[in-house]
Amino acid sequence: MIGIISFVGFTLLVAVISYLATRSTNESSSDGYFLGGRSLTAGVIAGSLLLTNLSTEQIVGLNGSAFTEGILVMAWETLAAIAMVVTAVFLLPRYLKSGLTTVPQFLQERFDVTTKTMTSVLFLTGYVVVLLPTILYSGSLAISGMFDIPNMLGVSHKAALWICIWGIGIIGSIYAVFGGLKAVAVSDSINAIGLLIGGLLIPVFGLLIVGDGNVFDGVAILQRQIPEKFDAIGNKSASVPFSTIFTGMMLVQLFYWGTNQQIIQRALGAKNLKEGQKGLLLASFIKILGPLIVVLPGVIAFYICDNGLLPLDIGKQDEAYGELVRNILPKELIGFFVAVLFGAILSSFNSVLNSSVTLFGVDIYKQHINKSANEVTVVKYGKIFGVILAFAAMCIAPLFQNLESIFDYLQQVNGIYSIPILTIIFVGFTTKRVPALAAKIGLLSGSILYIISEFILRPKFEKGALEIAKLNEITDKASLDVIAAGAYPHFLHIMALLFIFNVLIMLIIGYARPLKVSYNQKFTKLVDITPWRYTKQVGILICIIVISIYIYFS
Repeated sequence: MIGIISFVGFTLLVAVISYLATRSTNESSSDGYFLGGRSLTAGVIAGSLLLTNLSTEQIVGLNGSAFTEGILVMAWETLAAIAMVVTAVFLLPRYLKSGLTTVPQFLQERFDVTTKTMTSVLFLTGYVVVLLPTILYSGSLAISGMFDIPNMLGVSHKAALWICIWGIGIIGSIYAVFGGLKAVAVSDSINAIGLLIGGLLIPVFGLLIVGDGNVFDGVAILQRQIPEKFDAIGNKSASVPFSTIFTGMMLVQLFYWGTNQQIIQRALGAKNLKEGQKGLLLASFIKILGPLIVVLPGVIAFYICDNGLLPLDIGKQDEAYGELVRNILPKELIGFFVAVLFGAILSSFNSVLNSSVTLFGVDIYKQHINKSANEVTVVKYGKIFGVILAFAAMCIAPLFQNLESIFDYLQQVNGIYSIPILTIIFVGFTTKRVPALAAKIGLLSGSILYIISEFILRPKFEKGALEIAKLNEITDKASLDVIAAGAYPHFLHIMALLFIFNVLIMLIIGYARPLKVSYNQKFTKLVDITPWRYTKQVGILICIIVISIYIYFS
């Protein structure tokens, strides 16, 4: 009962503060609704960036992967800091110079309307089919486990998941659709503080159990007893081989932190370039601490489970985090932590939903459906679209119950749209004569070739390799995993190869059919684009810290 009360109390507190902080914002205009009136400061941007990213598909998914593989999966967290530095130094100044509301708007200026529309449709397809349902499913899995919803309500695990999915979806829709970006960003900032505190309490309490009351002894025991879990390099069958850091991993990070509408929309809402850069760099510095929240608990859960220190009921890896939290946190703190985690789930869900509403309203409705629509009408129909999108995601989410790893699935499927979009934005920024035809071909070839590679060729190669292994009487799982992993290049390597291939195609087309007039970016003067004077120095420091972490754990 105490847990329920603290959960409801903290959730209502965040809602009230968000309402009071946003009631004066004019949300009938595009800037007001989609970008918070271009008034976001560094602290709000940093908090919103972190909480938009750090949701249950990260916390549950990465800890589940760490439960199986150890800290090598921290690459998804620590390398993000470098991508955020690149965004702050190179990309954000260009975005704010053009006064963009959406990333596809740049593609309209650089190429043409069709390229922008194709990119928006790709984004929206990925959001509704993959990202939104994954957030809902992973969040429901965590909350159902921590509150033990099946026993509390006397329902099956499947029914409990359905209840949580629809509860999260409805509340998240209200935040995103009716509150706009500023409501999302303010609630994010409050929950970010709670998530950092609560998230760090989980490894602390876990290490106290491992170390019999001493955190430092707990760390020493883990490193001594399971050293293989503290190897950042891994082997060939690892989900993130070390070599991928230098190929597709950094491309995925650059797409996510530099071009993904869901994320970059926070920085686009900055009151000026200084605040945007400071917000990104602050978030990147905090991101370095991410493995303490999204990786270490998984390792702790493995040790506790392996040594029988607590009765953890872990049927599959993605259940590890919820079981650990329910068993190690004092009951009076569980409600608070679930409230914070609930905020993180809402943050990711309503952030993606708000970005989807923005993409539809600005890039599709206004551009193709009702060109004469005023801003009030654009916002209105954007909200209607958001409700439809949320409903579709809530219907799709329960279908994810058979996934072996939420996070691995999410990253692999995202490649269908992430690398093609990154490719055309990269070429758009670095060249001036490549035409719109090249961008269209780059988008289509990138998506189609990736689908062929990952969903047609990869299964065939892996199946063939395993059949040969069985003929050679190889039966142990570890060996079969290595054989399957070696049968076809890692999906991150495939992303890098396709990125290079599509860039070359676009450059060849640009050479054969160049634009008659070179592209020249216009300065809209919507915000001040004077850079923060310490941006490069702080960025270099963050990169050095990331490299040092890898050297230490290699």
